[in-house]
Amino acid sequence: MDKLPSISAIPSLTTHQRAALLDRLFEPCVPLHTLSVQLLHDNTFHNYDELITSVGVQLTDLVESSSTSDSEWLDSILAAHPRLGDTADSAQSSHEQAHLHGETGDDGMSLSELNALYEKTFPGLRYVCVSF
Repeated sequence: MDKLPSISAIPSLTTHQRAALLDRLFEPCVPLHTLSVQLLHDNTFHNYDELITSVGVQLTDLVESSSTSDSEWLDSILAAHPRLGDTADSAQSSHEQAHLHGETGDDGMSLSELNALYEKTFPGLRYVCVSF
C-alpha cells in the first residue's frame, strides 16, 4: 500500500487491505488488527484524524478495562512499537524516529544502551513517544 486510500473507501476495503492500512498508520501488529479491522469496516470516517482517534478510543478502553486479558492485549499492541532508535516498520514511526539518528550513528548506540538499562530497571514497562 504505497498511498493511503480515500477515507471514504475504507469500509469497502478487504480485511487484508484494512489490516495493511493499520500497519501503515501504526505498526504491523496482529493484535491491533484483531482490535480495529472491524472498526474500519463498520464506520465511516470523515478524515484520517478521526479514524486514528477512533482506534485511540479502543486502546483507551483496553487501558481502562479491569480484565487481565485486555491488559495483556494492550501490552502486545504496545510491544509492536519499535524501541527508541530501532528500525521502524511504519511510515509514522520512521518519521517519529528520524530525528533520533545522528549522522555518525553514535546516537543509535547510546539509545540502544539506554533502552537496555530502561528495560532492566522497568521490566515489562513500555515507554512510547508519539509525535505528529
